Order: sequence, then structure tokens, then C-alpha cells
Amino acid sequence: MLKLNGTLGIEDFYKIIFQNNPIEIDNTVFETIENSFNFLKTFSENKTIYGVNTGFGPMAQYKIDDTDRIKLQYNLIRSHASGTGNIIDPMYVKAAMLARLNTLSLGHSGVHKSVIELMRALINRDIIPLIYEHGGVGASGDLVQLAHLALVLIGEGEVFYKNELKPTKEVFEIENLKPITVALREGLALMNGTSVMTGIGIVNTINTRRLLNWVILCSSAINEIVQAYDDHLSFELNQTKKHKGQREVAKQMRTHLNDSKLTRKREEFLYNKNPEVTVFEEKVQEYYSLRCVPQVLGPVLDTLNNIENILIEEVNSANDNPIVSVEKQHVYHGGNFHGDYVSLEMDKLKLVVAKMSMLAERQLNYLLNPNLNNILPAFVNLGTLGLNFGMQGVQFTATSTTAENQMLSNPMYVHSIPNNNDNQDIVSMGTNAALITKKVIENAFEVVAIEMITIIQAIEYLKTQDKISTKTKKMYDAIRHLVPIFTEDMVMYPYVNKVKDFIMNHENNIV
Repeated sequence: MLKLNGTLGIEDFYKIIFQNNPIEIDNTVFETIENSFNFLKTFSENKTIYGVNTGFGPMAQYKIDDTDRIKLQYNLIRSHASGTGNIIDPMYVKAAMLARLNTLSLGHSGVHKSVIELMRALINRDIIPLIYEHGGVGASGDLVQLAHLALVLIGEGEVFYKNELKPTKEVFEIENLKPITVALREGLALMNGTSVMTGIGIVNTINTRRLLNWVILCSSAINEIVQAYDDHLSFELNQTKKHKGQREVAKQMRTHLNDSKLTRKREEFLYNKNPEVTVFEEKVQEYYSLRCVPQVLGPVLDTLNNIENILIEEVNSANDNPIVSVEKQHVYHGGNFHGDYVSLEMDKLKLVVAKMSMLAERQLNYLLNPNLNNILPAFVNLGTLGLNFGMQGVQFTATSTTAENQMLSNPMYVHSIPNNNDNQDIVSMGTNAALITKKVIENAFEVVAIEMITIIQAIEYLKTQDKISTKTKKMYDAIRHLVPIFTEDMVMYPYVNKVKDFIMNHENNIV
């Protein structure tokens, strides 16, 4: 049981979203919430407060009668539950719920405590609102997507319950749950924030870190397979660059290869010999996709670390409007709901993930092309050349998917389109950015899965199972358990999907 007190980290998200740890709310959070609610209730009695006794957006110039205040909140929720397109995966919605619960727990939104209590119950019982991908422009928060969350909290809409889509009202009756109390501005407070893009973004970073670990593992294994010289991974060489990411990737690869019997020392093969040759049969240096891995993946690691920091800052921030300050006894109007921080970070993330898929595709091509590696048959074909095709078919899939990632890596951050009667005249498109990044990450796992199967086939052909490093052997055993040795051609898509599912959901104790 994890106790929430208004501060969340990446590990907390991992435990709650990936490991289904239940949560409880610290008593101090309820005290903060009640103080904020009571202050706003009193403060707004004789004042004009946006979203309490005014319309919304460009309609804010219209004063709302006290008798219509509650109806206003219900009208906002129902009218904005207008999403369309594909359904967002419940895992990502659960992360969005956790992000919203946390920011409301800070006490800057003036919500009734029933909001916190019900959201906690839904998260713990895996009752996940139906939310669609299309609808958010990411400026006045994720208005449309969060409206679908708010719709469930008032007892309407639909939810995923025990892997089935059911009416919220029916599930609430089964679970003996009551809708929230709408008292002041609960509708706007639930909808006006960056929690969907941030929740999706945090899951994206967790998946990207897992992907990066697999890419480092594959890169290490390929260096073994081709018996590369190891000095490009040396401490001495990489320490001459100041970048932490490059140094860390090189260190991880050295650790991976420390008991390999295949990588070579340059001093043993080139420095201590002076053969009377004018042309070396073997390459003196490896291709960039093997030799420059620390320089390619180092920026990925540094970028990922920075993105995590920004997203955790966002999830622990108040991203509402207006902002309630009990301490200052004041309400401040502004734009903390704007999603530019998250949008920009998602664009950075999909850029580096696309680069990882490009690296994996080039390494795959290196293994499949005998004119490059000089040690493997074409397409790592263990059957009869010409009659059988080996990995030829799946290379098309890897190439196609990589090309899609290159296209999708174009930024959303600069695709602002004014809307809302030009009230929202510059927007972030943050949720679009987060969802496209999710797609890029899933694509990259496909490419790496194909590369991984090829690595296993190459080890099979070379008969080097007893010479590869311990970590490569663990990968070999794990993937061989999913994909049999094949000399005759077979239908490949089930195996690619099996490996993709394995590496996306495995906790990486191999690496």
C-alpha cells in the first residue's frame, strides 16, 4: 500500500500502474483539501471567480446565478465529453487518473474531498474511465479527455471493469460507490489540467527506459557476434567526452561484455603485428552502427533523464485555473493548465525513440547483408540459399516501421491552431504529442523484436553459444524459448508479436 501525500515519483507510477499497488491518502492531504474547499467557498461568496460563478472560456463574461452554479459544472462536463477516435489504453488512463489525483491533492483547486476519495477507489479497484484519443488541444488542459474522467466521477459515461466496457452507473451499483459531490467548481477543477498528457508521458518514459535497455543489450550482442574490437567502448576513450549519457552507455556495454570470449583487443591483433600487407582483409574499424553506439544512445539516455524530471515536476505541480492559495487568502487567475512543457518533452522523446529504431534497423541490416558482415549467410538464412528466405520477409516490416517512426517524429509542439473563439489562440497539442510518442515507442519495440530474433539466429549459425557473454546468453535462452530454431521458412508474425510482447512487458532482469 502506497500512501500519497502530494508528491509522486517515477517509481511510484511504476508500482501503481505496472504492479497494481493500491494507494491510500495521507490524512494531511484531506486536511489540505478541506481547508482549500472551505476557503474558496467563503472567498467566492461576494466575488467574481472564474468557473465558480462565471461561464467558461470566451463565455466568462456571463455571470451565472447562484441557483445555476451546480448546473454549470454538470453542463461543462457533459458538453465537453466529446472525444472520438481510438480508445486510450486503460493503463495510460489509470496513469492520467493518478496524475490528476495528485495535482488536486495539492490543495490549489478548491475541490470537495469526495473527488479524492472516489478517484482513489477507482484506481484501487481498476475501474477505468472510457477516454478517447481525439479531442484535446492541450492548452486549457486536456479538457475533452478529462471531461470523460469527470463524467465517470458524476456517475455517468462508461468504464472498463474486469476487462469489460460497462455503464458507470451499473459498476457503481456493483461496487457500492457514490458519485462525487459537485459543490463549487469540481467540473472545471477536474478538467482544467495537463494530467492526461502527463500520465501518458510518464508511462512513455517508463517504456522508453525499458526499450533503451534492450537496445543496449542488442548492441552489445552484435559487437560480440562480429568479434568487434572493444576499444570504442573503453573507459579511456569515452571519458574524453563529458556527456554523462555516453559514459553510462559505454559502461553498461563494457559490463555486458566483460565475460565475452568473442570481442577482441586491438593491441593483440593490430598493434603488436606488422604484417606485410597493403590491404587488410578485415575492417580496421567497425561500421558506425556498432562503433558509435555510446555516442548515439548517450543523447537518448540524457534526454530521457531530463524528460522524466520535467514530467515529475509537472505531475507534482498545480495545473489548474484559477489557483487557490489558502496561505495568501487569495485566488489567482492564469494559465497553469497550458501543456507546452509536456508537449515539448514528448516531441523530444519520440525523436530519440525514432533514433533508437533507426539504430536497431541499421544493425539488423548489417546482420542480414553478407557483403557487410562477411560472416553470415544472406538474411541469416539457416536453410538453403535461394530456396529459403530466412529473415528476409521481416526486414521489410522493420524498414517500414522505422520509416513510419521517422515521419511521426516530426513535432506537435509547433502545430498550434487557434480555437475556442480565439480564446485559446496558442495551444500545446500536448496530448496528441504524448499519444504519437506512444505509437513511436510501440513501433520501436517491433523493430527491436525483429533484430533480437535475428541475433539469436546468427548465434545459432555461428555456434557461439558457449562464447557469448552471460547476459547475451540469457537473452538467447529467453528468446529461443519463444522462437524455435528454424531452417525451413515459417510464418513469422506470431513470433515477432511474441517477442515484442515479451520485451515490452519484461522487467529487464536479463540486462
